[in-house]
Amino acid sequence: MPKTVLVTGASSGLGAEYARRLAARGADVVLVGRDRAALDAVASDIRDRYRVRAEIIVADLAKPRQRAKVEARLADPERPIEVLVNNAGFGLPIAFENNDIEDEARHLAVHVEAPMRLMHAALGPMLSRGHGRIINVASVAAYTPRSTYGAVKRWVVEFSRWANTAYSPAGVTVTAVCPGFTHTNFHERMGLEPGREGVADWLWLDADVVVEQSLRDAARGRAVSIPSLRWKAITAVARLLPASVAAAAGSRGR
Repeated sequence: MPKTVLVTGASSGLGAEYARRLAARGADVVLVGRDRAALDAVASDIRDRYRVRAEIIVADLAKPRQRAKVEARLADPERPIEVLVNNAGFGLPIAFENNDIEDEARHLAVHVEAPMRLMHAALGPMLSRGHGRIINVASVAAYTPRSTYGAVKRWVVEFSRWANTAYSPAGVTVTAVCPGFTHTNFHERMGLEPGREGVADWLWLDADVVVEQSLRDAARGRAVSIPSLRWKAITAVARLLPASVAAAAGSRGR
């Protein structure tokens, strides 16, 4: 059982669920996010419910100086992190040409540069100890042409696949988690109403299902986790479709 885990994007949604599930297994948690009040609420709930330590780090991972605090915590040999969950992220409208380019650059920094840097900071101590686990939250969007969101998530999947092959012989596993549409506040933060995105009810997953299945896959050392049989089947089909058909299908929801 992990001694201490660090979760980014931990103030709500999948990040908070990962923190709770791992705390329930006896792990101390380090919660990273931008909203101190929200982090305090999650930390307080975890301390009261599971009687473990809950530390918070307030940081915007798109900002180098703030991100450096998280990198330093991961690299601290005196307070080892056994599991890193790279979950922080946000969405943008699909129409790239209409988006502010600075928003797109920040999107790239949070989804690609931040997890890359945090993995790099965590890997040294993990490899020195001969054990550790990294979970990178991607998306089934990695398997469909879907503007820059699909592109960054594809990077997460491919880099995780390579890293798991490279580092698992030394005791450090890396798993990319690819959820389908999941009931969290991710969509609300984009100003979208759940149930009004043209996505059938049966396609939606609950956060606890996504986290529980992905943790099982990570424990088995799998490089990629696609929670639920329905989304495994959908992604398998998506890989065979022409790009124009896949892109049309991927335009639904956010």
